[in-house]
Amino acid sequence: MVDVFSGRLLVSKDGRSVDPEEALQNKVVGLYFSAGWCSPCRDFTPVLCDFYTELLEETQPPAPFEVVFISSDHSAEDMAGYMHAMHGDWLALPFHDPYKHDLKKKYNITAIPKLVIVKQTGEVITDKGRKQIRDKGLACFRNWLEGADIFQNFSS
Repeated sequence: MVDVFSGRLLVSKDGRSVDPEEALQNKVVGLYFSAGWCSPCRDFTPVLCDFYTELLEETQPPAPFEVVFISSDHSAEDMAGYMHAMHGDWLALPFHDPYKHDLKKKYNITAIPKLVIVKQTGEVITDKGRKQIRDKGLACFRNWLEGADIFQNFSS
């Protein structure tokens, strides 16, 4: 993941700047392309919240998983409002970072919401994260972990 966000900062839900190298190291990362104005996004975001919370707060040790929100909101205020109202305690690419356009291109994002699950290198494990969470729930995480080449004692 260090490769994907190299030289950039991410922001937490409470507005703190976060070093992606530290926050994303040895984790499966979900790149969540979404926006508050998008009703399918508002429909899926609580599902992703529950999934994230269960993986990180209800398993010991916490699962090696992180979400990075890439906003398609109309303004920084809209993005902040959406994050505060609906998001889990995950990270985001700052609204004004033009890199979001590169990410959309790189991961071929043509519609939102889209949850792309990637390895540390930024290589795609699946671009169907949303469907897999809806269909399989927490069980899909084990498949992602296997695809991520992260070796850790994780049991769901």
